[in-house]
Amino acid sequence: MTQRVAYITGGSRGIGAGIATALAKDGYDIAISYVRNEQAAEETVAAVRALGRRGIAIRCDGEGNGNRAAIRQVVKELGRIDALVCNAGIYPYGDVAETTDEQVDAVLGLNVRAVMIETIEAARHMTTGGRIVLIGSTFADRAPFPGISLYSASKAALSGFARGAARDLGPRGITINVVQPGPIDTDMNPATGEAADLLRSFMCHKEYGRISDVAALVSFLASPAAGFITGTALTTDGGLAA
Repeated sequence: MTQRVAYITGGSRGIGAGIATALAKDGYDIAISYVRNEQAAEETVAAVRALGRRGIAIRCDGEGNGNRAAIRQVVKELGRIDALVCNAGIYPYGDVAETTDEQVDAVLGLNVRAVMIETIEAARHMTTGGRIVLIGSTFADRAPFPGISLYSASKAALSGFARGAARDLGPRGITINVVQPGPIDTDMNPATGEAADLLRSFMCHKEYGRISDVAALVSFLASPAAGFITGTALTTDGGLAA
């Protein structure tokens, strides 16, 4: 695969950075977005370039106009966009009865609205063979403990959006799917964290997943081999939702 371009939101670290390098190995040139951590973003770009691919980092605040502008910048600088991976998001936690309107607006703004806008804008530039992958969560299907109502709702929304968008984009040869990770060992959710044992108690596998577990699934969905898969959610969670 040559002369293909992928854009990963929130690609400066963790799962996003892992997806960026995995797609670079698959032959994609890479653009990533970040909010604050410019150094981490440049490190990811350096890793992409070390693999012989072009790479750029775009600062993006996650708001609607910023998302549109970022995708247009990808097309301007790299010439096209063939794959969009919506990875950026926030993880709100707290009792639903104590949730503020501002918290509701924040999680819907980044986890749902931004994803919709990014998909809409990217689809306008994609041609046959385009791939859209939304990073959801296994908590979209199961909320095993209190405090995650906003997060679960925002990630559940992605599956409904993907199903509808798949109908619109299918005739153009563009697929859209959701990847739903479970507990993945990252800086933000380490396998040694305070909630790790609780999360393991819900899992069949009893061990945290690796960033590469998520990246491998995204890599498959972004490949020509996955052209017949669209409008669905695929879970990689060690059996948490079983």
